[in-house]
Amino acid sequence: MTQKELSNDRLKAEAAMAQMQMRTRRHFLKESAFGLGALAFGSLFGSCSGNSSRASNDLFDPVNPLAAKPPMFPGKARSVIYIHLAGAPSQLELFNFKPELAKLDGLDCPQSLLEGKTFAFIRGVPKMLGPQAKFKQHGESGLWLSDNLPHLSTVIDEIAFVNTVTTDQFNHAPAQLLMNTGSARSGRPSMGSWITYGLGSENNNLPGYVVLTSGGNNPDGGKSLWGSGFLPSVYQGVQCRSEGDPVLFISDPDGMSRDLRKASIDAINKVNQEEYKTYNDPEILSRISQYEMAYKMQISVPEVMDIKNEPAYIHEMYGTQPGEASFANNVLLARKLVEKGVRFVQLFDWGWDAHGDSAAGAVDIGLVNKCRQVDKPITALLLDLKQRGLLDETLVVWGSEFGRTPMQENRDGKTMAFKGRDHHGDAFTVWMAGGGIKGGTTYGETDEIGYSVVDGKVEAFDIQATILNQMGFDHEQFTYEFQGRPFRLTDVAGKVIHDIIA
Repeated sequence: MTQKELSNDRLKAEAAMAQMQMRTRRHFLKESAFGLGALAFGSLFGSCSGNSSRASNDLFDPVNPLAAKPPMFPGKARSVIYIHLAGAPSQLELFNFKPELAKLDGLDCPQSLLEGKTFAFIRGVPKMLGPQAKFKQHGESGLWLSDNLPHLSTVIDEIAFVNTVTTDQFNHAPAQLLMNTGSARSGRPSMGSWITYGLGSENNNLPGYVVLTSGGNNPDGGKSLWGSGFLPSVYQGVQCRSEGDPVLFISDPDGMSRDLRKASIDAINKVNQEEYKTYNDPEILSRISQYEMAYKMQISVPEVMDIKNEPAYIHEMYGTQPGEASFANNVLLARKLVEKGVRFVQLFDWGWDAHGDSAAGAVDIGLVNKCRQVDKPITALLLDLKQRGLLDETLVVWGSEFGRTPMQENRDGKTMAFKGRDHHGDAFTVWMAGGGIKGGTTYGETDEIGYSVVDGKVEAFDIQATILNQMGFDHEQFTYEFQGRPFRLTDVAGKVIHDIIA
């Protein structure tokens, strides 16, 4: 008997067993117990899909869940490119010009900055650390920017800097989850999932939400950062790669023709349709849609993820190297994806932690090298989107999970071998460009050493509310009914930062 015949026999046996289980008394009693219990519980607390308002679960179309849908109101942006620098770069070496901090370099940190504070690693009395970069004013707006980002300085008038973002999380994973899902605990839908659920995709052959990672590792928060949580799984981010097959297992196995692949998917989905008739579970419909999307992606994804055919001037502009895994390649792919109608593209770049425990983690060495990797491609992205007429309708966001302290880290009370800064959630920077954002502006003010917010305090929920607003959603009304109550990305907080909106 051939291997193929053995596989077919095994599949037939599994199908027969499944049918037998469906007919047994034990199976009936087991399913009835859970079903009756669920009905009773639902009658007391409300079902998971009981709200039929425009802002809730009725946005899920089981036949075509990624079909393009209108927003609540006309949004300035149609797509988002969200760049998250995992590890958190120091705002004091990039965006926040603090000459007074330079005067304190090497002095003992005042007790007033330490009392009542909890740090990830700082113990005892650390030394103050002056800025390890030079700052200049740039553009017609005259905004300050460090010499670590020389290319970005040429497009500074396109950018709105929010310098007063805060967080109550000082460890990477929960802080990343808070920024990306609105909760420091895993299980909530990511921002990209919310937006894709609300708006769908403008390309039927591509996912609505694509994730690209670089830096050698995934962020500490893991794949929960682009998960769909309690939303249907069709809205989770699809992770792609810039080298090799763009999606794992996207190529047909040896001996599998495209016609045979289509026939196998049709057969699988026929079984899924029968399962849906039995259980009426919308997640089964998501599974059907994902099989069909995977089949379409076999043709569409390799084409859009191939950057080799881009003109030479584009490769020079971005600093890309086709065939390699790099942040620059991912940035160019992000432009190609939004150009093709993908709704939300998220770029995670790992390696921005700067504790001073190594040269790579030093704010005057490792941070400088990381900036060299991202400065040119991000600048190219803004210029390229603008020259293609896409910047007005594409919201570009740069962010991280928290900032860095004005004092030098002294882990366990000992001065580190290199110049580094500890995690700091009391003030850091997120910037936005395009998508109806007022360029050449800053929002909020921190104290003279960049330690605390003086005016215009912003939370993660405010950033999320502003992004949703630019996409055409009222963050307070954009909800999903789950476990008896309406959930939203911004939980019970958040306000739109109107001062940075054009």
